[in-house]
Amino acid sequence: MLKIMSATKPISRLSVVTESGNDKEQRMYRDIYDAIMDHRLPARTKLTEQSLSQIYDMARHGVRKVLGQLAHDGLVDLEPNRGAFIASPGEKEAQDMFELRQSLEQLALEKALQHASPEAIRPLRQMVERERLAYEQGDRPLWIRLSADFHIELARLSGNDLLVDMLRRLVSRTTLLISSQEVPATRPCSFDEHLRVVEALEKKDKKTALSEMAQHLHQCACRTPKNAGKGFDLKAALKPRKIQK
Repeated sequence: MLKIMSATKPISRLSVVTESGNDKEQRMYRDIYDAIMDHRLPARTKLTEQSLSQIYDMARHGVRKVLGQLAHDGLVDLEPNRGAFIASPGEKEAQDMFELRQSLEQLALEKALQHASPEAIRPLRQMVERERLAYEQGDRPLWIRLSADFHIELARLSGNDLLVDMLRRLVSRTTLLISSQEVPATRPCSFDEHLRVVEALEKKDKKTALSEMAQHLHQCACRTPKNAGKGFDLKAALKPRKIQK
């Protein structure tokens, strides 16, 4: 059976934090990312430099570096004279993001079909299997992260780095919205839908691939709930959640 690798990185971690940051910076990024995806940090939660500095025993410039990267990745909003908050895209922004994402992903998929060799597609099929395993094992943050990663890996097949970079931020921000869905049965980003896209790619069936992706993104947009911030303990929220066996 295929095992889930704990070293799997979220899309956003392909960044200056992982490439040049120290262990504390990487841990802080990972903890905040996972807490957002696990719905332990609600929208509009304020992330104070002082609290994070104490929790991670880090200098404030390191905290600012991580918050800056989270903002770049669309997961945190930095507001002048107010601080850093977990991003909370409004309804209009959410609609705009999914509309733009639909267009960009269709373009990426069309270009990916030009490079859809069996060797290039194999990692996508393996990623879908890791999604399924993460879901079945109850590892929600990893499952959602892999669901997002799937779209970036698919975009990389397009060979267009700018397109990949644009999609990375859109996928991060829309995944933040989708991840707040609390009804497990609805599956925020379905690996079954991803599998149908992969199967169409393997057959080089452009019409089906584009249709499946369009339907998948439509379903993602429909699954997006409205968020509301709640009181919480920041330190407790950033503790890794135990996975049920």
